[in-house]
Amino acid sequence: MNKKIQLQDLGNKDYKDTWDYQEELFKEIVDLKIKNRREERNDKTPNYFLYVEHPHVYTLGKSGDLSNLLLSEKQLAAKGATFYKINRGGDITYHGPGQIVGYPILDLENFFTDIHKYLRFLEEAVILTLAEYKIESSRSDGETGVWLGVGTPFARKICAMGVRASRWVTMHGFALNVNADLGFFDNIIPCGIKGKAVTSLNVELGVEKVSEEEVKGKILNHFSNLFEAEFFE
Repeated sequence: MNKKIQLQDLGNKDYKDTWDYQEELFKEIVDLKIKNRREERNDKTPNYFLYVEHPHVYTLGKSGDLSNLLLSEKQLAAKGATFYKINRGGDITYHGPGQIVGYPILDLENFFTDIHKYLRFLEEAVILTLAEYKIESSRSDGETGVWLGVGTPFARKICAMGVRASRWVTMHGFALNVNADLGFFDNIIPCGIKGKAVTSLNVELGVEKVSEEEVKGKILNHFSNLFEAEFFE
């Protein structure tokens, strides 16, 4: 078992380019696992964790409903945004500047073989990070991700999640709004859930800007503790 995870911060990177890169890393791990089984080898499989910030983009999961995108192609172009149908779970979401996106590409056989537990650990890493800012957050039954004010008329989502897994290898991940322009969420029905608001950490704290590097560090700390993993660059 290899519990070391290579951290790569890609900076600001196009969504499709990042998706292609994820697929490369994903294939590398899956191919090695197949080779290990075929040749009865036990070579260690690598794990990756990508941080990235995307230009304005909307993505629709494989089970999503296109009607949850409220813009035409022309309107998308006018806003400088792109749109992709992708191979993760979940419905529609938005990525853009001021949002921390994390893509763990892990061989879960290095950690545990439980997708439900994996998703809960992703959520927990964010929940624990927000708690360091005195923000109380939680899960919402039947709705993946991290929420504030669950069970109240003011329920609002701060972190979206959607993953793909095959042969116990993961890709895609989470998107935490830290300094996000929430106006871009007005162009979709986020995650296909009507009547629920979206928020960002800077809004909740009542400040203009939160240090994204600081938030990234806190997430990695909690992630490594939960997964009993060690990051390296």
